[in-house]
Amino acid sequence: MDTGTVLFAVREDALGDAGGTEQLHRVGKELEAHGLDVRWARTVREARAALQTEAGLSAAVVAWDLPDGHGPGGTREAAGDGSGAAVLRRIGHRFLKLPTFLVMADEDDQDLTRLPLWVSETVVGYIWPWEDTPAFIAGRVAGAARAYRRDILPPFFAALRRFDDAHEYSWHTPAHSGGVAFLKSPVGRAFFAYYGERLFRSDLSISVEELGSLFEHTGPIGEAERNAARVFGADRTYFVLHGNSTADRMVGHYCVTADEIALVDRNCHKSVLHGLVISGARPVYLVPTRNGYGLAGPLPPQEISAETVAGRIAGNPLSAGAVSHRAQYAVVTNSTYDGLSYDTVEVARALAPSSPRLHFDEAWFAYARFHPLYARRYGMAVGPEHLDEESRPTVFSTQSTHKLLAALSQSAMVHVRSAPRAPVEHDRFNEAFMMHGTTSPLYPAIASLDVATGMMDGPQGRWLIEEAVTEAIRFRQAVVHTGRRIAQAGDRPEWFFGVWQPDTVTDPATGDRIPFADAPAALLGEDPACWHLEPGAQWHGFASLAEGYCMLDPVKVTLTCPGVSADGGTGDWGIPARVLTSYLATRDIVVEKTDSYTTLILFSMGITKGKWGTLLDALMDFKSLFDADAPLDQVLPGLVERHPQRYSGATLRGLCQEMHDHLTGAELISALDAAFQQLPEPVFAPRHCYQRLVRGGTERVRLAEAAGRVAAAMVTVTPPGIPVLMPGESLGEPQGPLLRYLRALEAFDRAFPGFHSEAHGVTTDPDNGDYLIECVRRDRVTAT
Repeated sequence: MDTGTVLFAVREDALGDAGGTEQLHRVGKELEAHGLDVRWARTVREARAALQTEAGLSAAVVAWDLPDGHGPGGTREAAGDGSGAAVLRRIGHRFLKLPTFLVMADEDDQDLTRLPLWVSETVVGYIWPWEDTPAFIAGRVAGAARAYRRDILPPFFAALRRFDDAHEYSWHTPAHSGGVAFLKSPVGRAFFAYYGERLFRSDLSISVEELGSLFEHTGPIGEAERNAARVFGADRTYFVLHGNSTADRMVGHYCVTADEIALVDRNCHKSVLHGLVISGARPVYLVPTRNGYGLAGPLPPQEISAETVAGRIAGNPLSAGAVSHRAQYAVVTNSTYDGLSYDTVEVARALAPSSPRLHFDEAWFAYARFHPLYARRYGMAVGPEHLDEESRPTVFSTQSTHKLLAALSQSAMVHVRSAPRAPVEHDRFNEAFMMHGTTSPLYPAIASLDVATGMMDGPQGRWLIEEAVTEAIRFRQAVVHTGRRIAQAGDRPEWFFGVWQPDTVTDPATGDRIPFADAPAALLGEDPACWHLEPGAQWHGFASLAEGYCMLDPVKVTLTCPGVSADGGTGDWGIPARVLTSYLATRDIVVEKTDSYTTLILFSMGITKGKWGTLLDALMDFKSLFDADAPLDQVLPGLVERHPQRYSGATLRGLCQEMHDHLTGAELISALDAAFQQLPEPVFAPRHCYQRLVRGGTERVRLAEAAGRVAAAMVTVTPPGIPVLMPGESLGEPQGPLLRYLRALEAFDRAFPGFHSEAHGVTTDPDNGDYLIECVRRDRVTAT
């Protein structure tokens, strides 16, 4: 096992003369003989840079009298503290229990009582360089470094490494036997060489008892899940290997059974619906608000009140055949795809009278617990201190750990906080877990869940999330400042891209409103109020919100294009976002989501200044090309090559204007809003339609013939990526909101090949581009 790097944060004349410095360098040489790397920092500034960039530290040696690096006018950390105190504090904020030794240089330093009390709680030992030999001092540091590197490994990953180091022969599945089978074939050798032996040696069978059981939750796997529950604030945590989609289906399958009512956020992922199909539940949908950009907002407080929920249940045709008119399960998306998160305590209080089980689908929000900006914004924040035990619902959180934490794809977790109203007995929940799990788990994926947990444990978790938040804030402000500079320059058209965020924030020190772009980064990174969707604020465009109820997540950055506004206004010209993201793709920049006039950028822990600087440069280049009305074959050459008859001779500005005119003429965003606000009439429960689907009781129908038909499969269109039609729902009248919206999408796809919408549940006729919808056959329409 590698032992890593030791940071020496000591001044050039560590003991006041050259000999002292020489003695510490001898210690460094001895450490290198132990297999450790040594990194030297001679000022506080250099030490801070090392701590920022060097995640592989195993130990640190810090001088109390380290210079700050700002010259004679520099200041000390605090009255009575040496400048080394700043380094010690930074280590405590960056690492969990990194062994740190304090170098005592002067004879006066023999009196440790001169040091602040917190120092003795921070360091593991003291070094007087002349009192011991370099070999002895290095041995102490090396021993502490080895112990640290051993102890930081979380339970399952540590056990997997021990097993790998044992080099046991494999007599079990998988049949590649540690990768040996691949070496017997040319293509297999190429595969083996690409990934390396370690991946295959760690791809093991459940027969390896030393690693525990994913289904029985025993051994190192069970220990890792219990450790994750501690870190993520749950009563119990389950590792899931087929993504958050499987986690959603698992929770839904456990929480609600056939013909029971489930309250479902209409802004839900399709996996939530799949859980209802499996369980046979009858969904009653809760409708979120929307804005002029076509973005889905939160469920307004009134929408989740007991009175509104009771009315929706009573008015839903599916309730007539339900076991009871009381819901057994409620699911809410938190945060939304566009970064809107709830005060989950208030949501739990509002929904508690309506459901004993509350599921927060937090696929994109696994990091929320690890930064104070998100306090009370995540499911596991809801506890007995907020609601009395008689009314508190059991809370589930499903998190796609790989999305915005560091884990391998398909890695997810289910977190549970049980309540007496609907207690979760492990053995019962485990039945649902096993139905959706696999008996052939990929052990590297389990290890990645364990490591993702370890990375969030202690101060390092906040450090990592704070870095992502900080970079997102810098980018947000840089876009606004760039727009200002363009306007002030006066030598080019004044437009630029915007960012969906508050225009102003409140300075808590003065109470004054200040422009968002001019606010101190520290204020934006620490005060959640800066990100609240204030009731009636024009920038977000959502109605019926309460103070503090909903917050915009700073790491989910939505760029806005000219053409429309959050309150629904439309301009004479515009830049549809699909054109922008097509251009960005030519620059090897792939965004997360594109709507009509917005595009979503995720600032994960992997974002750097260089990365977002490249994006900002690409936005400037697009502006220059647009202003110059560059030929389209120069801007999007691949598009013109694929569709020469449609785009030959076109220009960038001409295409944008034509697409903008089409979108506004078809009123696509208002059609989208109507389709999501005026829900289709439910005719059958989802399971009924699925049964028809697999038994030949459905047929594909063109939109022109679909009025009054009942959908047999879910229709999800990206943008916006939310189901617009659920199985069992009627497509409605020919001029109704749903068919109007789908026809508008169909017409757009025909008019602008290469920019088509991604529509799940819709088949496109290759001859004429007609949309085909899977519907229940009329001769099979029978009661559930």
